[in-house]
Amino acid sequence: MLDRRRSAKQLIIMIPKIIYLLILLVGLNTGLVAQKYFTKNGRISFFSKTSLENIKAENNQVINVLNTQSGLIQFSLIVKNFHFEKSLMEVHFNENYMESGRFPYAGFKGTIINLADVSFDKDGIYPVRVTGDMTIHGMVKKVDATGTITITGGKLSLASKFFIKITDYNISIPKLVIDKIAESIEVNVQTNFDQKM
Repeated sequence: MLDRRRSAKQLIIMIPKIIYLLILLVGLNTGLVAQKYFTKNGRISFFSKTSLENIKAENNQVINVLNTQSGLIQFSLIVKNFHFEKSLMEVHFNENYMESGRFPYAGFKGTIINLADVSFDKDGIYPVRVTGDMTIHGMVKKVDATGTITITGGKLSLASKFFIKITDYNISIPKLVIDKIAESIEVNVQTNFDQKM
């Protein structure tokens, strides 16, 4: 009986310590979570320039995640959400080139390799270098790119421009239109992160 009372007293004494520990753990976890920025309205466009025709398409429904603690950066998109000036281009893009029925998604997962150069708690424009894997048309290729992270009033945005080769992603272009599509496609990424995770 005496042992039970002693155990109950010890438990009562320990309860505040347990509560404090839980609060501390939740606070630490919240701090880690606050290091992630997210948007589902990122923008990716691509541009093909030849002497015969210029082709531009844009996707404004790109999911982007940036972890300011680890430097991890990811984006994911639905291929069919690219829109063109001419609707027939959109049909050919999805059915003939990208085969979006078979390969509905594209994306990138990489790391900011000069993360220490970015002060996320200070307004400014910071040049960044990113390396990672790009997935297009079911193919995964390593991509190295440069860009900028802009911080204004605690708001983060990311911009980058780089080039990819169609042949790297096993995309077949019919001979009839091959002169109208550039071998290297300019890709522009523009993301305004609108919330913390």
